[in-house]
Amino acid sequence: MSDGYYNSKKTDDICGEVCGEQASCATYTISRLRCMLRVFEIRTCIFLFVVIPLFIFGIYLHGQKITYFLRPLWESPPKPFHEFPHYYHENVTMETLCNLHGWKIRETPRRVFDAVLFSNEIDILTLRWNELKGENPFVEEAYQRVALDQLLRIAGIEDDDLLIMSDVDEIPSAHTINLLRWCDDIPPVIHLQLRNYLYSFEYHKDNKSWRASAHRYKAGKTRYAHYRQADVILSDAGWHCSFCFRYISEFIFKMKAYSHTDRVRFSHYLNPKRIQDVICRGANLFDMLPEEYTFKEIIGKMGAIPRSYSAVYLPSYLLNNAEKYKYLLPGNCKR
Repeated sequence: MSDGYYNSKKTDDICGEVCGEQASCATYTISRLRCMLRVFEIRTCIFLFVVIPLFIFGIYLHGQKITYFLRPLWESPPKPFHEFPHYYHENVTMETLCNLHGWKIRETPRRVFDAVLFSNEIDILTLRWNELKGENPFVEEAYQRVALDQLLRIAGIEDDDLLIMSDVDEIPSAHTINLLRWCDDIPPVIHLQLRNYLYSFEYHKDNKSWRASAHRYKAGKTRYAHYRQADVILSDAGWHCSFCFRYISEFIFKMKAYSHTDRVRFSHYLNPKRIQDVICRGANLFDMLPEEYTFKEIIGKMGAIPRSYSAVYLPSYLLNNAEKYKYLLPGNCKR
């Protein structure tokens, strides 16, 4: 400053010309770094080094949930079934029941073949067999998926026999099968709407199980399948008890099975104490959101399944052997 005058005015223009005649290259480099640091303010650093890593970690932990929640954006719900009303009372004759459904009664009942997929559900298989046998002379044949069509032919299945296709834990009620075997003019293929239960008959999830089906067998045309094969469904036709096991070890085996292994994203999911806690809360073993097609249904089904204390309309063999199968009844979540 000239004439001994000192100018106290400060300047923030440190990014100005610093490489003039009086500045060295070192001074220029340091000043440029200071300019860059000022540009990348602390908020930017937080975003880059805190927010983004947390976001990536959150996607890793909850990516599956996000995908399931956003499912309605890219996947439309399937075509709704045409639902047949289901009439039944123990004091109503079979002829009347057939007429109520718009069918006629047969002179003799159809034979019944039960084609089930089976893993390690021993107790559920026992309930199923006893429910379907009842007091009626069913022809029962339980086979695995491998060569199932050929095995059915070996078993002697013939045209118009009734063939049930389902997983072992999808249990049609005895009166449902009795209706289908005694009535004429039933659809060639009809799906069975089952009550959905989880872990036991204490946690009634909904009534949307539909994969089980009944077929009037036709040689060369009927093939085993466990997906949608018709647009008609018979209402309230039985029970689907998913993950209904007696022992924690059976839960772990099923969770690690090929059809569920992709859902076990973390090893602690298989911790026995965690599994027991999840069962008694009616929560999801895989920490997943509901597999639904609308945001309303997804949000409505979030969280644990409420307990049901009703044991009305359950398989008769279960109630007749309640002490043996106590873990399947309300109020007995401990394994």
